[in-house]
Amino acid sequence: MPSRRDIRPLDALVSPRFTQISTFARLPYERDLTDIDVAFVGMPFDDATTFRSGARMGPAAVRENSRLLRPYNMFVDVEPYNTFNVVDYGDVDIVPGSFERTADAIRETLGRLLDRATIPIICGGDHSITLPILREMHRVHGPVNLIHFDSHFDFWDAYWGQKYTHGTWLRRALEENLLGHVAQAGIRGPQFSPDDLAFPRDHGITLQTIKEFHTRGVHAAMATILETMPPEEPLYVSWDIDVVDPAFAMATGTPEVGGLTSWDALECIRHLEGRRLVGIDIVEVAPPYDAPGATTSLLAANLFYEALSVMAKNQQNGIDAFGVR
Repeated sequence: MPSRRDIRPLDALVSPRFTQISTFARLPYERDLTDIDVAFVGMPFDDATTFRSGARMGPAAVRENSRLLRPYNMFVDVEPYNTFNVVDYGDVDIVPGSFERTADAIRETLGRLLDRATIPIICGGDHSITLPILREMHRVHGPVNLIHFDSHFDFWDAYWGQKYTHGTWLRRALEENLLGHVAQAGIRGPQFSPDDLAFPRDHGITLQTIKEFHTRGVHAAMATILETMPPEEPLYVSWDIDVVDPAFAMATGTPEVGGLTSWDALECIRHLEGRRLVGIDIVEVAPPYDAPGATTSLLAANLFYEALSVMAKNQQNGIDAFGVR
């Protein structure tokens, strides 16, 4: 029986961090999914934005700013690359100007991963990419529970008559019956009308606005969210970087003041330990608006690393995303 491949990031003590091409966490760029447990995938589509564009540059910037990630996560107490073979799968060949054709390309690419029991960690792009992701997740896992971190609800019906934008994807996912229980975290800012607040109540969505995170704390807010989601059920996380305050993550298309700190954001991901996490996307990182030092892209890279660490810890504890390993 052939031995399993052993895939690791480049060793920074051999190859300095500022050398070689940019891949996520300096992992191999690889399209062969043999023995691959987790794959980083870029989806650089931002034609469905309603304010500032630029998120198409997100995957490249996150890769560049993931160079400093190290093998051991002391807060989760895990070395994820000892548990998983992880690669950078490259980008989906999106179709600029066409959400529908891009959605097909996303489903085709994601399908290849899921059919090989490879967990995707996905970098957008704008938030419209989450709809075709959830369609493919539903094909493989059935209805998935969803935690949606965002400063915006994203369940509006249409913008200028357009049904598919980064602000409508959640309504479409609910209409298509793709989801189990849904929770929204970090919502804030002005709304269009009081009716926006009625939608979560009418659709059984657990809502923890940013006020709950600030007044009750991350632990209590996340506990309220997670108590509605049985740990054995598949959980997908969709993370809009604008849930974080612009002081820590200014490079996004629709910034809102008063958000999470970068530490709060990391802690939110760490609270997913013990959950059957089947995938995560981080979207709306728009590098043209970033501060010197690319703080937004750097934060996104670290959030992916925390999610990867939680997945590895879960695997060690017998919680597998696919139930096949």
